[in-house]
Amino acid sequence: MSSGGRRRSTSERRARGRRGAQARRLGIGLAGAALAASALAACGTAGASSGPVTLNFYFYPDNSGATQQAINNCSAQSHGKYTISYQELPTASDGQRQQLVRRLAAHDDTIDIMGLDVTWEAEFAQAGWAEPWTGANKAAAENGTLKPALDTALWKGKLYAVPDNSNTQLLWYNSAEVPNPPKTWAQMLADAAQLAKEGKPHYIEIQGAQYEGATVWFNTMVASAGGTILNPNATKVTLGAPAVKAMSIMKQLATGPGADPSLDVQMENQNRLAMEAGTAAFELNYPFVYPAMKLDNPKLFKTFKWALYPEVTPGVPAKVTIGGTDLAVSAYSQHKALAFQAALCLRDKQNQIIGADVGGVPPTITSLYNDPALFKDYPFHADILSALQHASVRPKTPVYQVVSIDISHLISPASGINPTGTEQSMVSQLNNALQSKGLIP
Repeated sequence: MSSGGRRRSTSERRARGRRGAQARRLGIGLAGAALAASALAACGTAGASSGPVTLNFYFYPDNSGATQQAINNCSAQSHGKYTISYQELPTASDGQRQQLVRRLAAHDDTIDIMGLDVTWEAEFAQAGWAEPWTGANKAAAENGTLKPALDTALWKGKLYAVPDNSNTQLLWYNSAEVPNPPKTWAQMLADAAQLAKEGKPHYIEIQGAQYEGATVWFNTMVASAGGTILNPNATKVTLGAPAVKAMSIMKQLATGPGADPSLDVQMENQNRLAMEAGTAAFELNYPFVYPAMKLDNPKLFKTFKWALYPEVTPGVPAKVTIGGTDLAVSAYSQHKALAFQAALCLRDKQNQIIGADVGGVPPTITSLYNDPALFKDYPFHADILSALQHASVRPKTPVYQVVSIDISHLISPASGINPTGTEQSMVSQLNNALQSKGLIP
């Protein structure tokens, strides 16, 4: 998603969004944004002796209002120490990263707190743009945080951000056609084939387009098969047999009766629409599909159920790729101490509850999943927690953008995968990426 989303990856950004959301205003141009941010920072600095410091918080656009509520809460709770100013980044994940990278490369000291996609931390840390979390701030960030979410914020043993929200995929299915959800990919493919023979809705909706969503699918399959794409230090490609197994299953879906004819161009929202139209039996997607189904197709909603993501290896829980957003403090901030305080406030329990209830994004604080009031509208919260606890992290590398593009280009369309040959090509291309023989978009 990704993007996940997302924010984070492109896939995960869309997964977090509301269905059919109107186009949001794009982030202001670089020059204009720099002038505006400089003015804000100047005001904060000038008034430091007589009023609160202005902390500029660069974050993805959030139409739900959850982010602004958190900002208002923290500004009030600082008791005059700081006021947080919401600087909206562009809507698309690539645009968000690009704006931050350009500003940070120019040592822009008007950035205080940044919302980072869970795939950017290594790049920002390696470049020296994100301030490490140490001492009491590090302890507070780690306390009670889901480990896979915390892993996204680590680079070479150091913590560079605090997890703000998360995301994961579940298996959604039509219980009228499938009374018992499949536990494995083999069972799901067999169920789809049987439903096709009976002339019933049988498609398996998943993200097959050539974008971050395909990379997320592949990463989930490789991790669920017991493998990884890169080693922990991002110095070596580690695909091998698990990747071949993952590719074999992906091709089996793409060339079998369970494949939606538009698989090669499908993203999360197209998956949702196909399921709502009643042409699919299964959907592998983010929790945003649940309220969307309730609104768009109340009749089908009655039999719209969920289960854990199918296992690749029977008996071994799937390791679904984690999504979400982390909060980092800029290395060039003039107010680092206050920025750390504000970042911890923005993701505290109160504000993560708002993020879940209002914004629809899963929390990263484990104890919140035991609060029955938190997920009164999300009866699948236990499965979300289970998926997050077993989650996998996308390859952590400063050149992730190149890695992700290489992967998605090689596995999409999935019908064109040659498991052994594609794995070998991927090893070669990813090795080139690690050696900086590619350009970072």
